[in-house]
Amino acid sequence: MNTAKKLVGLAALATTLAVVATGCSAEPAAPAQTTAAPGSVDLRMTVWTSNEDQLALFGSIADAYKADHPEIGTITFDSLPFADYNTTLTTQIAGGNSPDLAWMGDLSKDLIDSGALVPLTETLQGTPGWNYDDLLDSATAQFTADDQLYAYPFSNSPFALYVNNDLLAQAGQTLDTADLSWDQVSAIGSAVNAATGKGGFVVRDFDYSAWNTLATVWTGWGASAWSEDGTTCTFDSDEMVDAFQFLHDAIYVDKSMPGPGTKADFFAGDSAFTIAQVSRASLLDGSFDVDVYPLPTGPAGSYSVLGQAGVGVLKSSAHTQEATEFLAFLTDPENAALLAQYFPPPRESLLTGEKLAENNTKLTAEQLQTVVVDQLPGAVTLPNHTSPAEIAQKGKTALDAMWTPDADVKTVLTSVCTAIEPLLAN
Repeated sequence: MNTAKKLVGLAALATTLAVVATGCSAEPAAPAQTTAAPGSVDLRMTVWTSNEDQLALFGSIADAYKADHPEIGTITFDSLPFADYNTTLTTQIAGGNSPDLAWMGDLSKDLIDSGALVPLTETLQGTPGWNYDDLLDSATAQFTADDQLYAYPFSNSPFALYVNNDLLAQAGQTLDTADLSWDQVSAIGSAVNAATGKGGFVVRDFDYSAWNTLATVWTGWGASAWSEDGTTCTFDSDEMVDAFQFLHDAIYVDKSMPGPGTKADFFAGDSAFTIAQVSRASLLDGSFDVDVYPLPTGPAGSYSVLGQAGVGVLKSSAHTQEATEFLAFLTDPENAALLAQYFPPPRESLLTGEKLAENNTKLTAEQLQTVVVDQLPGAVTLPNHTSPAEIAQKGKTALDAMWTPDADVKTVLTSVCTAIEPLLAN
């Protein structure tokens, strides 16, 4: 398989990767102790958050680890802009400036397939008290290959419908939560826009560019971007055409979704609804009354969509053993519970509304049970494929023709398949 095609910017990585034989034993041995000299190991982990509270939590966990591990000099968390994260990370690896650990989202398939990650299963199973069997299979699937876990899925955040009750009240609208559908959300969004000039519903982070986020809508129509094995484009299916017709009408007919070039930040009070991950609740500042619900139903019924992020160790790190041991500490049951205030964990023992509410001050235990715990079983993830940057760009270029009032939805979606099918075949 051509690594240059599999991982943009990583052509040089193929020559730097060591071949590591891995395997699972029935009773894994505890990880070997490091022989590094005191203060000789500096670790760096790339992340895409710049949230000061989240970074402070990471720092406190790192400080606790350093107190018992004299070999560690520093542990730094390198915050990279989200929009450029994949490109920056791959450039660092190829340029010999690899981090020791890295967050990863849609880049995970390429990193795993290219052999860039250290297998974690044996270390995590052998770490006393880590409790590997606590991990949900549904959470680890995206980061697993050949029965090896290559990244710990630290964030498993279902998308939810956030509602600005103050804007609905200003427009004289009431949400029927017993029959929460996309048709109702669009109708109320249209009414709010007409009455207040504010936006109706916003798919956060879409911004007419990141089209994979629209899976939070089209899944309700039973649509998917490609076949289950990832080889065939299904953007031109009847279900997808109907889903995009709904979106097109919401923009250009009903005015229930802000059009291209119009900014409407729900968390600043600029829209009635937003579709966003539960972890985005950290942005709520109490300036308006908010409710949070599972995603609205579509013609195909109820569904749930999950946004995931993993953290793994790069083989190109100069300190793979020490980095893997720190990852085991960062993700053990105690620290996973601390991280759960921002990032829904993959641990079954922590996945109750009451448990999550112990560290989450933004949502109630009942809300967390409803929009997180109850949504995880059977949830689908955002579309993920090898060569994600190329697929994303070619898909966006083809979809740009959708965002005009007179667009032919079927024709545009057929052009998306024409653009991305060769990449899927690879």
